[in-house]
Amino acid sequence: MSKMLDEIREQPEALERTLRGGLRESARFARTLRNRQPKWILLAARGTSDNAAQFGRYLLEITTGIPVSLAAPSIFTLYHARIRLEDAMVVAISQSGESTDINVVMEQARAQGALTVGITNEPRSSLARLAEHLFLVRARRERSIAATKTYTSQIMLFYVLAKALGARIRSEDLERIPEWTHAALALEPEIAERVERYRFMERTVVIGRGLNYATALEFGLKLMETCYVAADGFSAADFLHGPIAMIEASSPAFLFAPVGVTWPSIRDMLDRLATLKAETLLFTDLGHKEAVKSNSRAIVVPVRPKELYTPIPYIIPAQLFAGLLAERKGLNPDHPRTLTKVTRTL
Repeated sequence: MSKMLDEIREQPEALERTLRGGLRESARFARTLRNRQPKWILLAARGTSDNAAQFGRYLLEITTGIPVSLAAPSIFTLYHARIRLEDAMVVAISQSGESTDINVVMEQARAQGALTVGITNEPRSSLARLAEHLFLVRARRERSIAATKTYTSQIMLFYVLAKALGARIRSEDLERIPEWTHAALALEPEIAERVERYRFMERTVVIGRGLNYATALEFGLKLMETCYVAADGFSAADFLHGPIAMIEASSPAFLFAPVGVTWPSIRDMLDRLATLKAETLLFTDLGHKEAVKSNSRAIVVPVRPKELYTPIPYIIPAQLFAGLLAERKGLNPDHPRTLTKVTRTL
């Protein structure tokens, strides 16, 4: 059994620890914000952390109304452009805290007087030293190269950060996420049976929208790095602007379908894929009866969260799917070829 699967199973406890510490950090940070409200937010990350940042962008804009942008680190490291950051809050997200280009963004942001925040799993890392305010992922050391528990803990800290910025996010709702995560882990035996059908899959698309666009991107990344499947992640809206042309009969497609404002576009996408005779697999939950009925092969998370809180419970079965499929293919998801745990780029 892989370390990746072990670490997927550790997530309820990692999320509880991260939330407890994050709420304390949030209370301190909220006091800073009383006299230093940012006009906009810049998020800097790479890889899995960048997918967490994609979620953070949606969450922060939806719940706080503050404009959010994703950094292009090469603008700082290669083009040496001076970006005006004095009215910004710059948030760097890095599992290791040692991503060279992300730390350069943080250095320049702090030099320009921006409010700087670090989200990392390593309290003694370079990022932890550079950031004025630290929100610590408390997932403990991740041994598998494929990041799982650090990803969900980063998402948890974005909820906490949004709360500090004034979002109407209740601690009681956040406290239920570890419980929902534990319930999602119960799907492992079912998923272990389902992956056999996808053993020879070489290419697929993964589709989400809104808050679960990042979930689609992260599942696609996990399929690529652990199963060597060419998996493209798309917004349901963007998918119609060209990429749908590559769908053929029996093409595998995975979709994330929470109840809420994104469901009509996902439902339309399911109908469209059905006319193309694609093979679709839906991730949804017990609270979405229409989605469950719409796809006989749906993976149904046995919880009923509001859409705002679905990204963590939804990525759990997707992580399990990737880890179990890798093992079924005879691959080691802990050590994907050519990858290392810490990647340094400029």
